[in-house]
Amino acid sequence: MHPRSSPPETPHPELVLGLDDRPAPPVGMLAALQHLLAIIVPIVTPGLLICQALGVPARDTNLIVSMSLVISGIATFVQCRRIGPFGAGLLIVQGTSFNFVGPLIAGGSLMVKQGTPVEGVMAAIFGVVVAGSFIEMAVSRVLPFVKRMITPLVTGIVVLMIGLTLIKVGLISMGGGYGAMANGTFANGENLLLSGVVLAIIVVLNRMPVVWMRSGAIVIALLAGYALAAALGRLDFTGMREAAWFQVPVPLHFGLGFSWSLFVPMIVIYLVTSLEAIGDVTATSKVSREPVEGPVWMRRIKGGVLVNGANSLLAGVFNTFPSSIFAQNNGVIQLTGIASRHVGMWIALFLVVLGLFPGVAGVIQAVPEPVLGGAAMVMFGAVAAAGINILASVTLDRRALLIIAVSLALGLGVSQVPEFLVHMPAALYHVLESGVATGGICALVLNWFLPAEHHAA
Repeated sequence: MHPRSSPPETPHPELVLGLDDRPAPPVGMLAALQHLLAIIVPIVTPGLLICQALGVPARDTNLIVSMSLVISGIATFVQCRRIGPFGAGLLIVQGTSFNFVGPLIAGGSLMVKQGTPVEGVMAAIFGVVVAGSFIEMAVSRVLPFVKRMITPLVTGIVVLMIGLTLIKVGLISMGGGYGAMANGTFANGENLLLSGVVLAIIVVLNRMPVVWMRSGAIVIALLAGYALAAALGRLDFTGMREAAWFQVPVPLHFGLGFSWSLFVPMIVIYLVTSLEAIGDVTATSKVSREPVEGPVWMRRIKGGVLVNGANSLLAGVFNTFPSSIFAQNNGVIQLTGIASRHVGMWIALFLVVLGLFPGVAGVIQAVPEPVLGGAAMVMFGAVAAAGINILASVTLDRRALLIIAVSLALGLGVSQVPEFLVHMPAALYHVLESGVATGGICALVLNWFLPAEHHAA
């Protein structure tokens, strides 16, 4: 209640700069750089993992990664600036979401196996990204109803399912990826050395007492992995050599297609991403000493979720993947004591500039997949841990435990033994073939129809 009851003019000694304070350019740029170090890897990693898994050519991968930076910059600007109903008006960073990686790789890989050309697969993915974005924009207009339907129990189960299904993706990357599986080098000593070193450095740095080392653990570990890969002669700069000096954003480079088998899992994930955005906006409000209830807060979360959806629409049109509000920047706000949304303008500028010069994406793209896999494994594990954290806030009575048990069993079961669905009608098969969709739908239905326990048994 304290953030709400405090008048706006009350000084907050914990904050060096409040929400509307305008920092001097050097201060703003330095604060923005710290946010950039915390977010640059999570923004580019989903695109790299999806492109590597589906066999997207280097030049197209470079375009996709570059556009992920540009689109993230645009979304960050709108979230911080707030334009009409769009944006939360807080120091919020938005970037490519890990939530969609597992289902897009699973569905895209199936299409590739069925003989669909990679360009056709990417067209279908971006068509689905565009279609799904309207779900999230609609959710922003009916938040009270959606919050009643998708409770923390459902959200926790879906986020946990996303993390658990992503772990397979992370492990394949640690071993060298699908390319290494094809050429017989999967999980050889060199690949395990690269991924193991990155993973170990992240774990060690996260236990250090020095705050900046903890907050920059993933970036430092990837730089170490990059240097080790260079020493082993494993850096591939094909993407950088083929990249243009300046990348003009090209809408619908792959065209637009559609696939129901891709779209149905995305419905559940877009809903969950909307609810995650509510939590992230609330957390940013809290660390910024802004209200976390009442009309101002509700306006902020509506604007934040609306941009989540609108920016995913923009992402699909400009050949990249859905985006969501990042939680990492809340740690940076607490670390620096700077909650000024004007810092977000600098972050947005840096992201757009980095994206418009594809050589930057090319340098990042040169990272061997095992190096990326070592970091991705930690990030994917963190997604699963976030799901557990959400469930820990729920009263785990017999009803809740039953819903968790059945949803996880069916969701993980389908993801591990997809042959279980082989005799189902095609329409139902396409709905249930994603473990996240199966587990999420199961959690939704059981939570809706099983009566809550209002008293102790």
